Amino acid sequence: MPGIVLTVSGEANGVSSQRLAEEITRLTCSVLRKEPERTMVILRHVPHDQWFIGSRSLADYGKNSFRLEVTITDETNTKAEKAAYHQAAFTLLSDLIGNLHPHSNIHVMDCRAAAYGYGGVTQERFSYCGDAEQ
Repeated sequence: MPGIVLTVSGEANGVSSQRLAEEITRLTCSVLRKEPERTMVILRHVPHDQWFIGSRSLADYGKNSFRLEVTITDETNTKAEKAAYHQAAFTLLSDLIGNLHPHSNIHVMDCRAAAYGYGGVTQERFSYCGDAEQ
């Protein structure tokens, strides 16, 4: 049950926002072996003049950027899967967003099953109930 927060430079656009959410869900579920119906996506937009890298705004660079944060339950994915995800997500978002600053980044956060969950139930509790973690 990944929680995804995707922050993208620029203004919100309903069509591209929907596509970003769909594509990042599809990729995350495919590469990290998660279930789409348990995947949450929050999409945020930050104006280019309010996003800074090296004390210069993206407006100054004339570039776009993103920060992708994915929360998963610890020990549910291998290092190789997470490395493959980093590469695939960067490629996908490069294609969808375009003109990226190279410091656009991805952070996969492993959380302990006892500290992470949804619906008022921890992932650890889901596991005890026989419901496999996704």
